[in-house]
Amino acid sequence: MTESIGRSGYHGIEAKARAQELSGQVIGASIEVHRRLGPGLLESTYRGCLGKELKLRGIQYQSEVAVPISYRGEPLAMGFRLDLLVEDLVIVELKAVDRVEPVHRAQLLTYLRLSERWLGLLINFNSTTITTGLQRLLNG
Repeated sequence: MTESIGRSGYHGIEAKARAQELSGQVIGASIEVHRRLGPGLLESTYRGCLGKELKLRGIQYQSEVAVPISYRGEPLAMGFRLDLLVEDLVIVELKAVDRVEPVHRAQLLTYLRLSERWLGLLINFNSTTITTGLQRLLNG
């Protein structure tokens, strides 16, 4: 993500359609990881296994993607890291917590806004099923 293609590039009709398709594939891969491992492991374990599952399915992704931040036009020597960025379109924020809190949703929405992406998945692997631990969020 060294170069931004601008808001329209990530929010256009084709990008949104591709993001929708990818989100379904990521959910399917997450279900497979959860089915094989179950709940109770560290987030880093799920990140590694989900990455492997995405790769096996031919889906490109980046892990621990650094996103720079600027404040009032000035770049800062800090930023944030995305757990997974799938095909430069879908942000995947992984959790392994007892309960997803409102701050986790707010965090992903902020990541979407600051990186100018449209769709994000918040996936909590510490749930009985992925579908109960899954939230799909959109950036306007």
